[in-house]
Amino acid sequence: MNPNPPDAETLNRAGNGVFTDATAGIEKEMTMTSRERVRAAIRHQQPDRVPLDLGTTPVTGIHVSTYTQLRKALGLGGAPAKVEEPFQMLAQVEPEVADKLGVDTVGLQMPNTLFGFPNVNWKPFRMFDGTDVLVSEYFRVTKDAGGDLLLYPKGDTSAPPSGRMPNGGDFFDAIVRQAPDAEEHLDPREFAEQQIGRYTDEDLGHLQKTADHLYRSTDKALVGCWWQGGIGDIALVPGLWVAHPKGIRDPQRWYEMLAEQPGYAREIFEIQIGVAFENLKLYRQAVGDKIDVIVMSGTDFGSQRGPFFSPRSYRELFKPFHKKLNDWVHANTSWKTFYHSCGSIVAFLDDFIEAGVDIINPVQCSATGMDAAELKKKYGEKLVFWGGGVNTQRTLPFGTPEEVCQEVAGRMQVFGKGGGFVFNSIHNIQARTPTENVVALFKAVADHRLLSSTAA
Repeated sequence: MNPNPPDAETLNRAGNGVFTDATAGIEKEMTMTSRERVRAAIRHQQPDRVPLDLGTTPVTGIHVSTYTQLRKALGLGGAPAKVEEPFQMLAQVEPEVADKLGVDTVGLQMPNTLFGFPNVNWKPFRMFDGTDVLVSEYFRVTKDAGGDLLLYPKGDTSAPPSGRMPNGGDFFDAIVRQAPDAEEHLDPREFAEQQIGRYTDEDLGHLQKTADHLYRSTDKALVGCWWQGGIGDIALVPGLWVAHPKGIRDPQRWYEMLAEQPGYAREIFEIQIGVAFENLKLYRQAVGDKIDVIVMSGTDFGSQRGPFFSPRSYRELFKPFHKKLNDWVHANTSWKTFYHSCGSIVAFLDDFIEAGVDIINPVQCSATGMDAAELKKKYGEKLVFWGGGVNTQRTLPFGTPEEVCQEVAGRMQVFGKGGGFVFNSIHNIQARTPTENVVALFKAVADHRLLSSTAA
């Protein structure tokens, strides 16, 4: 796990105003700001170089232990890294790291985490692997008899714990807290109202203030991490932030219920989207056109080998709601809509396009039917690929630095032609990923992002 010394000159190129063409040795001036670069890419125009995202959303981030080692490899010290997203234990990517790597995006986040508590009044915490980090004062854990760490909704230790980090583990698993008799008295409204609430004046004030600050203090493209179109998102079904969740909260039963009782799901979605639609209008008033991308949904529709359910089920249960939200965004803003779904989702892509989806993530190229070249060929003019840069299940954690570089270069050449691509790994960079491989990843991005963007 000890990093090899990085090539600081190569890493610095990613954040500088010039890029040295490693093949021809010719310096080329960068003609776009980060904001301009991302805007060009998401409009399917050729940017001056491939845009880069790291840490902008909870699905394009990096585990805090791996981030700590990367920061050391970059020669950056300072206080321990902050855990911005405690469910997956993702790091808050600091401006100096983002600038060093040449990151072009920044996220507009709500203050509360998936556990329902805000990131405030940071305090020290030590990971099982010995990494010292900072967490919110509401990150309150207890230890069970087996040494597992238990985390609580809204930091309330009088409530049943909602997250478990196994002894020796790196992140939390959701604890299923579905009542034994939950299915005997299902109430769609009761479930939906635990999942979503109307924005408060405090929420809107935070959004406006933060959007103004990020827009004025950086030249990066702002990504609004909204997420409220994520009906049926399995990460949200257990209700990590709810002290006593009602309804179907077991992930397996949830998927079974979509087939057995679609009417129950549809009623939930109707209520949720009703609130989300009103919140979307308020969100627009708060942030205006300062953001360029809005993250709509994190619902997973695919597994490694195929869809979780049929395209027909998507068309009946999800597509009408997605289309309603996307149509409003496109009619009233300049934003592009971002949808995250892991796995093999090729069966849904035509429907996504009809529903108004602009951007897909994480582009899991190792899943069935998700070949990078085929995706670019068939959908490259209609969808933006945000991700797909390197396999975080195999190549990045288990390959050699050379294999990482080769895969990154290949993906940039495929996806980078003609715009429509923002580089990111396939989902978050995980814990225990060798530092030399992470350094190789960003060195390869620095070496190839200009070459990819100008390829014919």
